[in-house]
Amino acid sequence: MKTTSGQKIKIGLFTFIGLLVLVAAIFFIGNRKNLFSSTFTVYGTFKNVNGLQVGNNVRFAGINIGVVQSINIVTDSAARVDLTLNSNVKRFIKKDSKISIGSDGLMGDKLVVIAPGGITSTQEVSNGDQLTAQNPIDVDKIIAKLTKVIDNAGTLTGGLSDIVQKVNSGQGSIGRLLNNNSLAKNLEGTVKQAQTTMKNVHATTTTLNTDLKAAQSNFLLKGFFNKRKKKAQQDSIKKAEDAAAAKQ
Repeated sequence: MKTTSGQKIKIGLFTFIGLLVLVAAIFFIGNRKNLFSSTFTVYGTFKNVNGLQVGNNVRFAGINIGVVQSINIVTDSAARVDLTLNSNVKRFIKKDSKISIGSDGLMGDKLVVIAPGGITSTQEVSNGDQLTAQNPIDVDKIIAKLTKVIDNAGTLTGGLSDIVQKVNSGQGSIGRLLNNNSLAKNLEGTVKQAQTTMKNVHATTTTLNTDLKAAQSNFLLKGFFNKRKKKAQQDSIKKAEDAAAAKQ
């Protein structure tokens, strides 16, 4: 079967469109991986990369400026992370800049964040320099602690529930007091009796004060109270004179 000119044109168009898509994909991927721009490299050493992968973004001031080039285990407690960065941001990154591992949103991919430097050094970073790495928070340890707290809270809640159940059923002193009407009435009677006693004491005190004032006015006892009052004044004057002499 002969291929018509129309079919040839269609095949040519499909081929051309396929090549355009391929070129666009290569350009897009290369642009994201900084294959077509001038770059430089820096690295940092982490105790835990926290799920970071090769190809993840590197951000500075919230802008993607590079990618994670490689991740290699250096020792049993350290991993080296090499970063490829655009050369146009080199002048903004100082030798005392710090790198840390973050997330793109709450549940997004991991990425490397470069914090601005210039505090202890204003010198521009060089190709191949090592930047200070801030190790990420160990999420597993936090989850373990939260789990323990939740377990303790569950135990505490269960204990409180048992106590409330016993109180409601009348067990224990508090339970009997709250659920036994006779105890509550006895307690109420005791309180009323105490209030009556206090009223009687107050009345007796008032009566004694009245009697004492009356005794002071009595001509038979007036001399006795005047002597006591005079003696008290003399004692007060003597104390004041002794205090003045002690100061001198």
